[in-house]
Amino acid sequence: MGIGKLYQSIFRRKSVRSYETLPLEAAATEEITSFIPGLKPLYDIRTDISIVPGDSIRGIFAIKAPHYLVLSSENSEGYLENAGFILQQMDLALSSMGLGSCWVGFARPSRGIPVKEGMDFVIAMAFGKPMGSPHRESLSEFNRKPLDKIANVPEDPVLEAARFAPSSTNSQPWYFIRSGDMIHVFCRSLNRLTGKFYEKFNRIDIGIACCHIWLAGLHQGKNPVFMKDRKSAQAMPGYDYILTVSGI
Repeated sequence: MGIGKLYQSIFRRKSVRSYETLPLEAAATEEITSFIPGLKPLYDIRTDISIVPGDSIRGIFAIKAPHYLVLSSENSEGYLENAGFILQQMDLALSSMGLGSCWVGFARPSRGIPVKEGMDFVIAMAFGKPMGSPHRESLSEFNRKPLDKIANVPEDPVLEAARFAPSSTNSQPWYFIRSGDMIHVFCRSLNRLTGKFYEKFNRIDIGIACCHIWLAGLHQGKNPVFMKDRKSAQAMPGYDYILTVSGI
């Protein structure tokens, strides 16, 4: 899947929760499977993505869909952000194919779906033929905070792409500080109670937003590099520093 198509999907995709019940044709699932080896990771962390039947996913928020993508990962520093970064590429690819998809939290595979040794289940994504269009008609359909509420700049084409990133319960837990050719990425701090329920999803959401930043940078002919640079990143009250994107 070309970078250009993924970038264009940022401004069209939507979360689809209603699907036709019939599975996709084998050619379509084979094409989707072929994307997986080429997905770019945020960090060098071992992951696995599998396509499983929709009825193998359990949970109170599970969606009735013919298929799910299941992402498992080594449990190491940054693995949640890495998972969001990787699987968002699949979300955008599915949208570009005219298929629907939706991130599904608080759901997990049934016991019959094995997880590779040394990995933990992280997150699942429903997908299939949508009941209706998988695309938004205009940018006005996005319910997102204005850029000056999530960044220290009023206009920025790269951060505008991040602004349209999906997030759990549309919480938009990010804040971005632009400093020259660097963007420092922060995540909203949580207390002990809220952190127990939402920290995992907030970190995945940060990875999703970073995926949009990476694609927007490539679209502009730049070479985004992700790194830790706490010394350059000023403190942001109410937020935790996550990473820095340079060369953008």
